[in-house]
Amino acid sequence: MKIAEIRELSTKELIERIDAEVAALNQKVINHSISPLDSPAQIKQQRRTIARMKTELRQRELNKQ
Repeated sequence: MKIAEIRELSTKELIERIDAEVAALNQKVINHSISPLDSPAQIKQQRRTIARMKTELRQRELNKQ
């Protein structure tokens, strides 16, 4: 997910999306420990997407104050 797409989301949608992505990442890591994924780079990409979302959420919090 690109930063432009993240900025289009409302704050509530962003929080929900972060929760969903974290749950999906945790499941992917568990599955990877049991049987290796085809592309382990997916985990890295998903972690970075979550970080982008959290960064945008934090920027919104700081701008609101």
